[in-house]
Amino acid sequence: MPWNARVDRVAPFRVMSLLEIAQAREAAGHDVIHLEVGEPDFATPEPVLAAGQQALVAGHTRYTPAAGLPALREAIAGHYAQHFGASVDPSRILVTPGASGALLLASQLLAGPGDRVLMADPNYPCNRHFMALAGAEVDAVPVGPESVWQLDAALVERHWRDDTRLAMLATPSNPTGHMLDGAQLSSVADSVAARGGELLVDEIYQGLCYDIAPLSVAAITPDAFVVNSFSKYFGMTGWRLGWLLAPEAAVEPLTRLAQNVFLAASTPAQHAALAAFTPECRDILETRRAELGQRRDALLAGLARLGLAPSLPPQGAFYLWLDISRYSRDSQAFCRQLLEEENVAITPGIDFALTGGEYHVRIAFTTGIARLEEAVARLERFLARQA
Repeated sequence: MPWNARVDRVAPFRVMSLLEIAQAREAAGHDVIHLEVGEPDFATPEPVLAAGQQALVAGHTRYTPAAGLPALREAIAGHYAQHFGASVDPSRILVTPGASGALLLASQLLAGPGDRVLMADPNYPCNRHFMALAGAEVDAVPVGPESVWQLDAALVERHWRDDTRLAMLATPSNPTGHMLDGAQLSSVADSVAARGGELLVDEIYQGLCYDIAPLSVAAITPDAFVVNSFSKYFGMTGWRLGWLLAPEAAVEPLTRLAQNVFLAASTPAQHAALAAFTPECRDILETRRAELGQRRDALLAGLARLGLAPSLPPQGAFYLWLDISRYSRDSQAFCRQLLEEENVAITPGIDFALTGGEYHVRIAFTTGIARLEEAVARLERFLARQA
């Protein structure tokens, strides 16, 4: 049976097959250290759990408006004002089923057949795939340390074409954890606006910054589309809740799309998320952010001893992007062998990079320091056998 040809442009997310193998090894009694999936070992914060339970008891299980619970949209707007100095009207916020729901809405509104989309390479693969499903062509621009692993204004200017419609950024990025600062973000926004294009910014890891203060493009321009999530900083992965901040003129068509695509995000999850903005929850989240920073530093120190630490430490998210070219040019085989021989699960770079992915891997520092140090010891044994 012939499928929609656009589906063929969506590559498999190879880390999921690796996760399946890792879980099978665990079930067989092996001590597997999981550094492959972007989900820290923290539980959902207790205030959020309590709010979700209270919502169920109170019977908050019916549909909300398609754009989301008004109180939650107001809370998100308050979050932008309090922490990023951005004045955002709640009407510009659409609550979605995860950040993936936000990206789906944005891609369907902004990209279509004949359009080209600029984004960095490496990048989160779903960013490319959503644009491909919309029928657009993605120009994945190879980036490296010289641009802090980001699509900066100079690269936008160099690669923009007559049929380019959209530039997409991710800051902090997955898989590298690197960020654009305020001046760099402003330069990209100006460059895109000067060409009559649209700017879409993935800020999913926004709250997880270690060396510089978190920032939002919403404080720079009201014209950018912003994807965010309750999964990463707020620790609500399985609740599947995110949001899209859009320019005022885009809200009505986005709302129509939301009505037709998913009706509304989960009502209990939205009520639970209201507690994510309380001072009590903020204290928990900031403690966790500090712990992730300590994990990053411990993992960097261990990898430096092996000569594998990245030249530019990541400023955010919870990933390290490592060059393994001294040992392998097949990152998928490298990760599979490391798992089978040392029970350490990491992610092959070919999931994220069209250029150079075969000799890069991503490591997530999503487990405790003792386990990270054990993973480094196992990696050291493994690399000794590759020499």
